[in-house]
Amino acid sequence: MTDAPAPASSPASSLGAMARYGLLIGPLLSMIDSSIVNVAVPDIATELKATLDSVQWVVSGYLLALGVALALTAYLAKRFGVLRIYAISMVLFVITSAACAIAPNIESLIAFRALQGFVGAPLVPLALSILLSKEGIGGGKVPISAALTLFLAPALGPTIGGLLIGAGGWRWIFLVNVPVGIIGLLLLLRIPRGLGAAGSRLAKFDPIGFLLLGVGLTGALFGATQGTSQGWDSPIAWAPLSGGLVLLVLYTFWALRREHPAVNLQMIRHRNSAIAIILQVLCSVVAFGTVFLLPVFTQSVQGHSAFATGIALLPQGIVMGISTFAGQKLATYIPLKVLVVSGFAILAVSSVFLLFLEQDTPLWAIALILSGRAISIGLVTTPLLVAMLEPLPDDQLADGNTLFNITQRLGGSIGVSILGSIVAGGATLAATIDSFHLVGGILIAIAVVAGILSFWLTQDRTNAVPLVNTIAE
Repeated sequence: MTDAPAPASSPASSLGAMARYGLLIGPLLSMIDSSIVNVAVPDIATELKATLDSVQWVVSGYLLALGVALALTAYLAKRFGVLRIYAISMVLFVITSAACAIAPNIESLIAFRALQGFVGAPLVPLALSILLSKEGIGGGKVPISAALTLFLAPALGPTIGGLLIGAGGWRWIFLVNVPVGIIGLLLLLRIPRGLGAAGSRLAKFDPIGFLLLGVGLTGALFGATQGTSQGWDSPIAWAPLSGGLVLLVLYTFWALRREHPAVNLQMIRHRNSAIAIILQVLCSVVAFGTVFLLPVFTQSVQGHSAFATGIALLPQGIVMGISTFAGQKLATYIPLKVLVVSGFAILAVSSVFLLFLEQDTPLWAIALILSGRAISIGLVTTPLLVAMLEPLPDDQLADGNTLFNITQRLGGSIGVSILGSIVAGGATLAATIDSFHLVGGILIAIAVVAGILSFWLTQDRTNAVPLVNTIAE
């Protein structure tokens, strides 16, 4: 028997800016925490008297637990309700952040950090589900603030971490989540009850699908993180990555034949959705690869401080906001194919400037490179996300957004790891700079391939030809 239907959602205009920010604080903290610890590894090792290998599990444990929990997110939302699970996840994320801040030793910190990743996994996909619901504040569009959260927050993580560590020590990178998270919880009280899909007792758990998806994501993310630290010739990197990807492929076949899979993948039977997912992965590799590696270049090669690097990163946030707004406006008048192809063309052109990076390249020039890439995010990611989710009813948005979050995290993690390994291979300063030039060439090639693939997009997702029919033709 299905639970009683939720009260009608308030119209988009009734949900004010404060409630919108309340929904975005959770994803913001979750995305920042996926990268903020990277700069704290040496300080944690010194204070807790731990080896660097042990401290790396503070980073890896978070990502692995997040991968497992993502496999559960869609089911929990369908069974208990999107807004309820989001609120519970937010409360637990604040509690585990406080636990991380007071951890007395490395073993407890690793355990608390894994719990933090597990309970925080639903924050991004479920917040997006509410934002993009037909009756929600997004009204089928991606708010500018949401786009900034998804792409700028991970890039700013290391810079914010550096500033917090300099001001009060590594424990502050976790402690700051407590007051900010509490503010987010208080703002949730301004959200009308019933917003987001309600829970249903008819929702069924898929144990086999959960194992395939959860273990596959864990293996792939673990292999990606080990690729940078251990090298891709090490079995500890390529073995779990390969095994994880195989399990994810098996899950795809399993889910397409199940009525109630862990995460519904029926949308990929249509050409636009399948292409959109592939393009999202390629865009994540290029976007995250640059915003993670350029701060490494400015600090390790050029010797700039974390603060100066953070200032150089800020203009891209402004540009990304403008681009997201413009992309959604242009989508009304310009075909999806033209918009996305143009976005990848801008991405390829802006990547060309990576070939000319040198030790004396001014920070303002790097800020321009990042800003040029930020333009493409609004033209590529938000239209593709909306096109992918547009035909889904509200009770399936959790599946669509979970799939988006999985592909974004997985594509970004693997891409950053591979590109980071290339940069780390430079034995001298000159070799390191040459490695950055090589990375620039790879990113150009990815953007060009994605732009060519974009020509296969159709304008109307709801009328898209099923992929199986396209292949048959």
